[in-house]
Amino acid sequence: MTVETTGRRSDASVLLVPLLIGAAVAVALGVYGRLHEPTNIAVNVAGFSGPRAVKAWLATGATLLALVQLGSALVMYGKVPGVRGPSWIGTLHRWSGRFAFLLAVPVAMHCLYALGVQSYDTRVLVHSLLGCAFFGAFTVKMLILSKKGVPGWALPLFGGLVFTGLVGLWLTSSLWFFTTFGVTR
Repeated sequence: MTVETTGRRSDASVLLVPLLIGAAVAVALGVYGRLHEPTNIAVNVAGFSGPRAVKAWLATGATLLALVQLGSALVMYGKVPGVRGPSWIGTLHRWSGRFAFLLAVPVAMHCLYALGVQSYDTRVLVHSLLGCAFFGAFTVKMLILSKKGVPGWALPLFGGLVFTGLVGLWLTSSLWFFTTFGVTR
């Protein structure tokens, strides 16, 4: 670890602990999902045809909110030419992220507990690995949000990884469900 003349840790070393914790989360989820005997007990919500439909729609909601996150982040950081961010954009960004996470957690819990990490099919293996990586990247992003001395590129990078992971999860689950079984509740 290097120390600058101001006594602060260098930018790169500030990321070390969050990266280690995020990696530990991803690995722990993968190990648990692989070693845990799947229960096939599923989360179901009244009004839906079954657990797969619930998961597909919750994941779709989380992904739509992630699009709000992406758009609001681009506006907040001045990346949309000619658009000046309104005063409420930060609040929109934070709350859309909170709601996206709240929608994603029951899906992840169901996937891990009822199904575990599976590898019988390429789509399923990619989905399982993306799920672990997503929560690892999400952990890093949340840990660096309030840290001082974080390099300017780190938050957009991990925010982008979280967004990309969620979209990948949606493509390998909800899109597959909707194209295989139809857009049903």
